[in-house]
Amino acid sequence: MQGPELEGGIASTIGRTPLVRLSRLFAGEAFEVHAKLEGMNPGGSAKDRAALHMLKEAMRRGELGAGGAVVESSSGNLAISLAQLCRQAGLRFICVVDPRTTETHKSLIAAYGGEIELVSRPDPATGEFLPARIARVQELRASIPGAYWTNQYANPDNAAAHERTTMAEIADELGEVDWLFCGVSSCGTIRGCSDYIRARGWPTRIVAVDAQGSALFGGGSGVRRFPGLGAALEPGLHRADLADEVARVSDADCVRGCRGLLRREAILAGASSGGVVAAIRRMAGSLPAGAVVAAILPDRGDRYLDTAFDAGWASRELGLEPDEELDGAP
Repeated sequence: MQGPELEGGIASTIGRTPLVRLSRLFAGEAFEVHAKLEGMNPGGSAKDRAALHMLKEAMRRGELGAGGAVVESSSGNLAISLAQLCRQAGLRFICVVDPRTTETHKSLIAAYGGEIELVSRPDPATGEFLPARIARVQELRASIPGAYWTNQYANPDNAAAHERTTMAEIADELGEVDWLFCGVSSCGTIRGCSDYIRARGWPTRIVAVDAQGSALFGGGSGVRRFPGLGAALEPGLHRADLADEVARVSDADCVRGCRGLLRREAILAGASSGGVVAAIRRMAGSLPAGAVVAAILPDRGDRYLDTAFDAGWASRELGLEPDEELDGAP
């Protein structure tokens, strides 16, 4: 099978997302920030790009056949993307999640026909959910004939999707950017964007926005409330030299950033997007006058209405005041 099921239809609308200047959120700054709104993809996140490319390449290589099954471990967004595309392609999809996956994410996966496998207990050796999720994926692969694991953590097709589309689209509109801020988790997006930039010899400074409590880039694993930013273990796509700098943000930083995007720019974006904005704000003093900054905002915020955008939740869990924003302004 050559993958005709993913030609045309909803798959054809993935990519070419808007690039919007954040002129209000960063008013008065000598640099300019342009946000890539990945939440405008049909599945609601940047993961649409990776899902489409991984599936089409697996079909091209003959690793995934008609009527086959796809299995993956995901905190939510990739699972939604895969569920949608598997529905279009007539494939079965089984997703392994853990308790941090929001009810909204699970409902969307199920709405597209995805099957949810919940791992409720962490790996006993590490205390982390990711190894337990991957162990369950391996069990499913062994029990389902012909099952294909997209393996977002180590699949080079994940990174290639962003090299060929995400960063290429940014370059088409902005040219050689001075700074790139990118959230990290599976490291597919930053790996692909970094490969694009390094291959062209650009002097772009790449900033990896990572969560406090993430094991990436030499960090220590700890509690993280939001899925999609940071990781418990270094994925196969991770390399220490992917970024020139690492900016670690807290859960509270993510919420403040989300509030700023919504109140100043009318952009309802997810928690990791808030973290990216918070990182830019924190590093504003080191960004030179005239610098062109590209910021990848990975997903939309309607999946976080009961967490990041819920004042009661933010107060209980993070101790934030209802009007607390990036700079303390309402």
